[in-house]
Amino acid sequence: MKRPAGRPMLALEARRAVDQAVRALGDPRARPNVAWLAQLTGASAEELSAVLAETERLLPFEDEIRRRHRDGGRPHYAQFRAPFELYAMVRLLRPDHVIETGVSSGVSSAHFLLALRRNRRGTLHSIDLPTLQRGARFGIRDSPVALPPGKATGWAIPDELRAGWDLRIGRSEEILPRLAHHLPSIGVFLHDSLHTPTHLTFELTTVRPKLASGGVVLADNTVWTGTAFPKFARTLGSSVRRRGRTDLVGLRVP
Repeated sequence: MKRPAGRPMLALEARRAVDQAVRALGDPRARPNVAWLAQLTGASAEELSAVLAETERLLPFEDEIRRRHRDGGRPHYAQFRAPFELYAMVRLLRPDHVIETGVSSGVSSAHFLLALRRNRRGTLHSIDLPTLQRGARFGIRDSPVALPPGKATGWAIPDELRAGWDLRIGRSEEILPRLAHHLPSIGVFLHDSLHTPTHLTFELTTVRPKLASGGVVLADNTVWTGTAFPKFARTLGSSVRRRGRTDLVGLRVP
């Protein structure tokens, strides 16, 4: 892949497709940050336009994800902010194995699964320790990622995407070392679980031996994890790339 020069511009077809997908999902924060995506993947404007134009085909899934959130009492759910970047990363990098820690309703999981399905290769391994809503109604004391009554991890993921999904329920400290040990490589890793410096450092150092060259490592909510991610980036000789003004960051493995 060619490394882009300057700020890439999407083709009109891709911009229209993305606009439709963002509206269908119902979260304006999900509009892709194309510059961030280019930094992490090294893709050209033409390559980025091609994969983001595919989001037009995702509209039925985005509609269903939004409906499931609404039916679950979460019409304005605190969703993962970069689902279409995740889709594009997996389409461009074509990893054999993707790991995410933290699932909740499954917005990130669904878009990983959509991309792997389009690639016709690869497996998503998800680790989740669910938090349950305290009562019948969502309250101010509930975590924004708490599962509604009667719902399970990944409750917003369309059923047809779940085939082949490797979902593991439990503590990352117990599951991630065993999982990473048995995988030949990890092409994309997303931390979205317990947001503390110690826990993020644990997850990053655990997966480091299996990170594929040219792969991508992501961490959300880094406002709570201090310098853990930048320190890890320095050990790899890589640069931290921030998604705009958010606290979602990533790096590309040298």
